Parts: sequence; structure tokens; C-alpha cells
Amino acid sequence: MRTLLRRIGSDSRYLIVGFPVSIVFFCLALVGFAAGAGTVIVWVGVPILATTLLVARGLADVERRMLPEVLGRPVPRPRYRPAPENAGWFRRMVNPLTSGQSWLDLLYGIVSFPVSVVTFVIAVTWWAGTVIGLTYPLYGWIIARIPDNHGLPELLGFGDSVAVEVVFNTVIGVMFALTLPVMLRGAALIQAGLGRAMLTGVAELHERIDDLAQGRAAAVSAEANALRRLERDIHDGPQQRLVSLAMDLSRAQRQLKRDPQAVEEMLSQAIASTRETLDELRALSRGIAPPILTDRGLAPALAALAGRCTIPVELDVQTTGRFAAAVENTVYFVVAESLTNVAKHSHATVCTITLSKTGGVLMLTIGDDGVGGAHTAKGHGLSGLADRLKAVDGTLAVDSPVGGPTVIVAEVPCG
Repeated sequence: MRTLLRRIGSDSRYLIVGFPVSIVFFCLALVGFAAGAGTVIVWVGVPILATTLLVARGLADVERRMLPEVLGRPVPRPRYRPAPENAGWFRRMVNPLTSGQSWLDLLYGIVSFPVSVVTFVIAVTWWAGTVIGLTYPLYGWIIARIPDNHGLPELLGFGDSVAVEVVFNTVIGVMFALTLPVMLRGAALIQAGLGRAMLTGVAELHERIDDLAQGRAAAVSAEANALRRLERDIHDGPQQRLVSLAMDLSRAQRQLKRDPQAVEEMLSQAIASTRETLDELRALSRGIAPPILTDRGLAPALAALAGRCTIPVELDVQTTGRFAAAVENTVYFVVAESLTNVAKHSHATVCTITLSKTGGVLMLTIGDDGVGGAHTAKGHGLSGLADRLKAVDGTLAVDSPVGGPTVIVAEVPCG
């Protein structure tokens, strides 16, 4: 009920306060444009048009500040192209004329006026019907006793008694009250939808382009970091073992005839080193593209990760089926990195992993009862996860106060 009342209040404020703003906006936009366009041939209209566009920009910013309360989310402000640094006074004066969004602001001031008139009338009518109808029992008996006063119930043939008129008008008030939230919400969304399309649509496209560019950069950065780490791991592990193995085999070859017993011991060490190298290579390959993920999907792959973790892991996979390879690889990588971080730094006794699907989004939640203090800053175990998720339009949230517990939530769109 509190949420409903808050929504009714915000929608009513938007429609009622927005109406006088739209009147001012319409008058200034129409008069300024007409005066500027009519005198532009003698150059007087150029500064008039430029000033009108700047005024329209300011009034559009007023509308943009009201939109988030109705839409329930922030809206971006367009990027108005600034004048060149070395531009002269005339170039700076006409700079608003070169911005397409400035003309959209001006057009919105003209187009939105008839829409705001309709939405304002709807808001006032429904509020008036609600208030007058619900309070009619307080004063209706006075109105009903006025001589020659023929109320609506009498005209409809329901009689002219005071009780009938009070009940009839109260019922109308109840109907207005029941439909008030729906009508206000619909009118507010119509008005706000027009404002969003004309005042923030281009800005949203720019933000989307920026997000895609950042996602691409994040993917490139994540892959570069993964390749550098893989190169370092191979250099510090299998490569060193293979060099040592080659040296041992060369030494065994030289001592084959002189000391067969020593050669046998060297070969045993070489075999053990070969097995250890193979184990390390398998571990590295699991971090790149584990076969179990490719062949069987996320649930068995995550179960394998949980089974290899040195800390007990409670796994709950609430979704079935296969997803895009990029999505599965990202979720697997997030779980693998998180479990590695938990095993190395958390001192936890148990870790929980939950994977579910809500709409078109995979929700991954990883928690542990460790010491906390985890974050995504550079140089920490979770530093690459945000970039990995951004590459597939995903998001990462880490809640890890000092002392624990730690909760990591990753959302990955899965179509």
C-alpha cells in the first residue's frame, strides 16, 4: 500500500507540475522559433534561434530531471557538442544551431504541449472525481435539499431522495478512486515516454555504444591478461619441468654405459616429472576450455570444480539446458576464479554456489564464511572477473566486509 501511494503521489506531481512547465516551454519554443525563422534572412534571427535553443535545452533539462521518478531509473543527459576552443564569437553564438539534440529539445517543447494538456486533464478529472465522490456524504445532503436541484440519479430515473443521491455519487467516487492509480500511471507513462524518446533517446544510444566499446576493451584486456597468466604459468611450471627433464635424459644418455644403476634412478625421476608436468598441463587446460564444459554443460563442469576445491562446496544448480559458449565459459571462469580465491585467502570452512535463471539472465551467487575483505581492485584475485563479465554485458557485485562473510553476485544475460 505504501508503494502504491508513493507511486500515485509521484505520478500526480509529475503530471500536475509538468503542465505549467509545458505551457512555458511551448510558448517560448513556438514564439522564439517563429521570430527567429522569420528574421533569419536579415541575420537578426540567428541569435534569436540560438537563444531559443539554449532556453529549450534548459527546460528540457527540467523535464529530464523529472523523468527518473516516473520511469524508475536514471536517464542520461545528451552530449551537446561544444564550440571549438579557438572559435570566434560568431561561431560560439551559432554553436547551438549545429546540435541535433538542441532541435529535438525545441521540437519536444512544441509537440509535448497537446499531450500534456490531455494528461493533465485526466489527472485533474480523476482526482476531482475521487475527492468529490468520496466526500459527498459530508455535504451531499445539503446539495440535495436545494430547491429545483435535479441531480444525476433523478435524471437517470433512480429517484430524487437524498439517500439515493448520496449513495449514487459515493459509488462514482469509489469507481474513480479504484481506477485512479491506473489512469495516473498510464498518463504519466505516455508523457514520460515521449520525453524519454525525444530528450534521452540519442543519449541512450551513445551510452549503449560506449558500453559496447567498453565491453570490447574489457574482453581484449581480459584475454590479454589470461594469455599473460597462462604464459607465466607455463614458463614457471611445465616449461621448467620439461627443461629439467631434457637435462636428466641427456645426463642419463651419457651415463648409460658407465653407471646403469644411476641411469635407472634418473629414468624413474624423469617419469615422475613427466607425470607431474602432465597434471599441470591438464590443470592449465581446464582453465582455458575444459572438455567437460564443452561436452556436458555447466552443471557437470561446476560440479567438477566444486569437487576439486580444497574447501567443502555446496552446489545448487537450478537451471538446465545449454547456453551460448561465451556465457558458459564466463560463468565457469567466474566460479573457477572465485573458488581459487576462496581457497587461497578466505580461511572459510564452507562455500556455497547457486546458479539460477530469471527471465533472460543467469544469476550466479557465490558465498563463503571466511574472513572477508575481497574486492575487485587490481592485483587481487577477483580483478579480472568484472572485465570478463562486461565482455558479455554482465555485471558483478561483491559484498565482502572485513570479518566476512563474502557474497559475490554475477548476472549474465543468456538470451
